[in-house]
Amino acid sequence: EVRLVESGGGSVQAGGSLRLSCTASGFTFDDPVMGWYRQSHGTECDLVSTISSDGSTDYADSVKGRFTISRDNAKNTVYLQMNSLKPEDTAQYYCAADRVIGVVALASCGPPYVSYWGKGIQVTVSS
Repeated sequence: EVRLVESGGGSVQAGGSLRLSCTASGFTFDDPVMGWYRQSHGTECDLVSTISSDGSTDYADSVKGRFTISRDNAKNTVYLQMNSLKPEDTAQYYCAADRVIGVVALASCGPPYVSYWGKGIQVTVSS
């Protein structure tokens, strides 16, 4: 059974930083693509960033230059360093994984278009 467990969320003032972590286990295939989505009340589940096993990364325009995704394959962990946080970054953040992650928006965070998901973690940015 694949498990993705997020940690590191919380509350911060605008301009501050947080680092999210996601530790994965149970994959039955090699080299999963890992990523982060986010969803706030009444909005779609939006792709924030992805990272491939070779370290290739992609970011939503709204977070480019502020967020950095990285992974430690030995620890099966992916990180999202979030700097210069804005109130509009407030959302539930979800770790996700699959052979490919190509969906940039979903009605809600969860399968089937991306197979594996964490339970989500709250990030709140106050002005």
